[in-house]
Amino acid sequence: MKNKIIKKGSYGYIKNHKAVAAVRTMIFFWVSIGLYLMGYVTTGSSKNLLTVVAVLGCLPACKSMVNLILFLKARGCSEELRKQVMAYDDKLTVFYDLYFTSYQKNYPVSHIALKGNVLCGITENANCDCNEAEKHLEQLLAQEGIKNVTVNIFSQTGKYLDRLSQLMVSGVEEHKKRQEIIDLLFSVSI
Repeated sequence: MKNKIIKKGSYGYIKNHKAVAAVRTMIFFWVSIGLYLMGYVTTGSSKNLLTVVAVLGCLPACKSMVNLILFLKARGCSEELRKQVMAYDDKLTVFYDLYFTSYQKNYPVSHIALKGNVLCGITENANCDCNEAEKHLEQLLAQEGIKNVTVNIFSQTGKYLDRLSQLMVSGVEEHKKRQEIIDLLFSVSI
């Protein structure tokens, strides 16, 4: 069975990307180590061109390592929450496993739904400050010129499910900048 790379916003994205980043990082470092050893074995010294190439090869390897460390900290949507929110997936624009970062804090959002001018999500991380996450997303939307979007981040599943039910029955039209909102969510999350 082939492992598929899961797209950002889909369930299992963070878990899948951890594995991909780990494999990619190992390959990059092994290529650099291999180049160095080939140069050392063939010339008997580390003063050769392959050593320079191996050192330069460490740059993408280190970048990949930073990406891996960031993903190792992140947690995706739990299977239990996924089962509870799956009923809304076909009726609302929803995304899973978004992890928003800022200079001060990180905001893991397990599930987020968009309908009209309402963007609501849930975090399963007890340390996540929902008010700060809301302010962060509102600020990012305002910077992109997207106005009149209400952002709600919940930490309690019951309240979140109630809000999703309200959104489903509301007759709100899609926001005119819907695609820009989606693009922004993807661009500011890992």
